Amino acid sequence: MSFFEKSVEEVVKDVQNGDVSAASLVEKSLKIISEKNGEINAFITVCDDYARKTAQNLDKLSAQDKKKLPLCGIPVAVKDNISTKGIRTTCGSKMLENYVPTYDAHVVEELKKAGAIIVGKTNMDEFAMGSSNETSYFGIVKNPRDLQRVPGGSSGGSAAAVAADMAPLAIGSDTGGSIRQPASYCGIVGLKPTYGFVSRYGLIAFASSLDQIGPMAQTVDDMEYLLRIIATSDSRDSTNCGKSYAGFEQKDVKNAIIGLPKEYLSDDLPANVRKLFDEKVKYLKDKGAKFIDISLENMKHAIATYYVVATAEASSNLSRFDGVRFGFRSKEGKTLDEMFKFTRAQGFGEEVKRRIMLGTYVLSSGYYDAYYLKAAQVRSLIVKDFENAFAKCDVILSPVTPSPAFKIGEIGDPLQMYLNDIYTVSVNLAGCSGLSLPMGKVDGLPVGIQVMAANFKGEYAYAVSKELEKTN
Repeated sequence: MSFFEKSVEEVVKDVQNGDVSAASLVEKSLKIISEKNGEINAFITVCDDYARKTAQNLDKLSAQDKKKLPLCGIPVAVKDNISTKGIRTTCGSKMLENYVPTYDAHVVEELKKAGAIIVGKTNMDEFAMGSSNETSYFGIVKNPRDLQRVPGGSSGGSAAAVAADMAPLAIGSDTGGSIRQPASYCGIVGLKPTYGFVSRYGLIAFASSLDQIGPMAQTVDDMEYLLRIIATSDSRDSTNCGKSYAGFEQKDVKNAIIGLPKEYLSDDLPANVRKLFDEKVKYLKDKGAKFIDISLENMKHAIATYYVVATAEASSNLSRFDGVRFGFRSKEGKTLDEMFKFTRAQGFGEEVKRRIMLGTYVLSSGYYDAYYLKAAQVRSLIVKDFENAFAKCDVILSPVTPSPAFKIGEIGDPLQMYLNDIYTVSVNLAGCSGLSLPMGKVDGLPVGIQVMAANFKGEYAYAVSKELEKTN
C-alpha cells in the first residue's frame, strides 16, 4: 500500500480545494514514522514541531494562495547530506553529529517555496560512502521489504522512508548509484538526473564531478512531478545547466529505439534477473519499441575508474573537516597536528577513512600520473562510449543491480561491496541520466530495471518507464 491512493498531483489539488488538510497529511506521516522508524531506522532527525507548524500555516492560507504551491502540504523526506536551515544535518557521521546549517540547499528552498513539508532527515552511509547503509554513525538502516536485509546505499534512508510509506516523496543524492541501487532494493522509483540538471548548492560534497541530487517516489509520475519542483536554475552552482525543467515532451514508446548493452547482459548476470529483464524487453517489443545491440566497451574499467576519481575528490572535499572551523573536535592532542590527527581518526568511520587514504594516495607525487590521470583518460573513453551509443538509440536498458538486496553483514570485503555498483557507476562517470523502477521480484525481493538517457534527453526514458510501470 502506498502513502496515497492517488497521485501526488491529485492530492495537492485536494489540499488546495480544502478537501484535505496539510495537517492531516503531516500527522499521517509522523504517525507512520513513529510506528516504524524504531525498527527501520530510516530517519536520523524527525522534524515533528517544524512539520506541524508549517502545516498549520499552510492550512491558514486562502484557496488562491494554496493554488500557487505545487506541493502544498505534501510531506517530503530529505537525505541528511543536504543542508536544511535550523535542522541538524549530519551526513551520517560523528564528524557532523551536532551540525546545524545556517542556510538551505537550493532544492530545499524550492521544496519550501512549493509548499512541501520536510518531515525529517534520512539516514545514509557516512558522507554518502557506501552501498548498503551499514556505515552510518547513527546505525544501520533496514530494508522495509525484509528487515534482515540492507536497503542499499547511500540513499538507503530515503528509499526506506518511501518504501515504508513514511513519506510519499524523498530527496536523495547519487554519486555512483546511490539513488538507483536503493530504489531497486526497496522496490521504488529513483532518478539520477543528468549532471547539472539539479543544483548541488547546499549538498555536502563527496565527489563533486559525480554527485547529483535526485527525486525518489513510489511511481514514475510522482518522481517526475517532484523533479519539476527541484530542477530549477541556480547561479550559485557553477555546474548547473541554468535552465528550469517544465516537464518532458510526450513520446510514444512505439517510436523508441532502445539499446541493449552486451557488457551489462553477459553470462555473469544471474539467470533469474536475466529472465525478468528479458520479459520486460519482450513486453516493450510487443508495444512496438525497436531494439538494437550496442557496446559500451570501456564499462569493464568503470568500477576501477570510479573509485579512483571518487576517492581523489573525496580526499580533497573532506579535508575541510579538521576540527578547527566546525564539526567534531577531539579533546585529545597537545599540538595542532595532534588535534587534526585525533579529530579525523575519531570523527570519521572506517569506510570514510579508507577512501580518504586511497584518494590521497592516487593524488600523491609519483602516483598521480599512474592512477588519477589514467582514470581521467579512461573516463573520457566511457563518455565517448555513451555518446556513440546515444547516437544510435534513444535510451539504454539494463538491470540496476545483479541481485536483490543482500543480508545485513553478509558482505564484509570492501572490494566485493564496491562491485554492487557495477551497473550504475558508468552513468555518473558519463554524466547522463539513469532511472530505476521496479522490474519484478527474485525470491520475493524487488529488483530494478535501469533506463538511461543522453544528457538532458529524458523524453523517451520517461515514456519507456511509464510503459514498463504498467507491468508491475
